Amino acid sequence: MGKPAEREEGIAVIAGLGNPGRQYENTRHNVGFRVVDVLAETSGMVLQERKFRAAWGTGVVEECRVLLVKPLAFMNRSGEAVGEVLRYFGYSPGRLLVIHDDLDLPCGRIRLVRKGGTGGHRGVASIVEHVGGEDFPRVKLGIGKPLHGEAVESFVLHPPYPDETEVFEKMIQLGEQAVRAVLSLGLAAAMNRFNRKEAQPTV
Repeated sequence: MGKPAEREEGIAVIAGLGNPGRQYENTRHNVGFRVVDVLAETSGMVLQERKFRAAWGTGVVEECRVLLVKPLAFMNRSGEAVGEVLRYFGYSPGRLLVIHDDLDLPCGRIRLVRKGGTGGHRGVASIVEHVGGEDFPRVKLGIGKPLHGEAVESFVLHPPYPDETEVFEKMIQLGEQAVRAVLSLGLAAAMNRFNRKEAQPTV
């Protein structure tokens, strides 16, 4: 059998977004970091902090050699490190997969997209600015909207509500599976599998 049409020559760099610092580790805004951490652990990859303002490492995931990146500037400067990594290794934006939180998806839902706007996400906006366009795929992890009148700026910097914790943690694991599917099956097949409602975690 031939390899899938999108067998990732496509994806070479997987960037998960978040804020550095222990106080942010389990917050809604850091789901991208969390998925990269799971990928690194399950693949036996060690992330180093040198050369770029990021924790990064290279290794093999689903028989594909990839570079994992966690930008270590704050969220609204994520694109500085991501752009630098792409330029240093000579990758086009189309070979980048970005993992980030999404207020417009209910908590626990994930959605894979081929490209698109920023949706008001400052980390994604920074990447668009520094890589020169919006033409890169994303794994969006739903965090829902504030339910108790919190400002969005505060909401994203807190952990999920207690009754959402279980589905939130399941979403992290599903996000890692979705990235693996992109690498092993191609983006279109992964979208068909993971964008279906029945594929989403439930409490």
